[in-house]
Amino acid sequence: MVFAEKGYAAARMDDIAARAGVTKGTIYLYFDNKEAVFKTLVRDSIGDTLARVVEAAERFEGSASDLLRLMLRTIGQFVRASDRVVLPKIVIGELGNFPELMRFYREEVVEKGLATLGSVISRGVARGEFRDIAPEHAARLCIAPILLAAVWRTTFARIDSETYDLEGLIETHIDVLLRGLARGEAP
Repeated sequence: MVFAEKGYAAARMDDIAARAGVTKGTIYLYFDNKEAVFKTLVRDSIGDTLARVVEAAERFEGSASDLLRLMLRTIGQFVRASDRVVLPKIVIGELGNFPELMRFYREEVVEKGLATLGSVISRGVARGEFRDIAPEHAARLCIAPILLAAVWRTTFARIDSETYDLEGLIETHIDVLLRGLARGEAP
C-alpha cells in the first residue's frame, strides 16, 4: 500500500496508479484526488470491520462481557491480520496536517467505535454486570491497548527479531478489563 510505504503526504496519485497496475487517468475515473482514495481505503477496511462490530453489538443478546469479548477479539483480528492496520498510524503521524481527513477519520472511525463500546459499557452497568463507571472513559480504555498493538505491529515489528504475541496481548487485555469492570469490591 502506497500510504503505508510513503505516508499520506508523500503518496502521489502516480504511485497509487502504478501499484494498482493502471494508468493515472484510470485512477481519476474513480477518485477525484488522493484524499478520496484514502477515505475509500478507510471505509473499505476499518469502516467495514467497524460496521460488522456495530451490527453484531446491536443484535447481540448475551451478556455485556461476552459482547465486549467478541468486539475486542474482532478488532484484534484486524490488527493481527490486515495490512490496513497501518491506517491508524498514518492518522496519528500525519493527519494533524490535514484537518479535513482528521475530521473524517474521527467521524467515521473514532466516534462510531467509541459510541459502540460506550453503549456496551452502559448496557453492562444498567444490567448490574459492570460497576458504575463513566462509559466514555471505559470505552477509551477498551481500545487503547489495541491501538497500541496496531502501532507496535506497524512500527516495531519490522525490526523486532521475534513476533510479538498480539493475540496474547488482546486476551490479557480482555481479562484485565473485565475484572476491572466487574461489580464488587474495588481492588
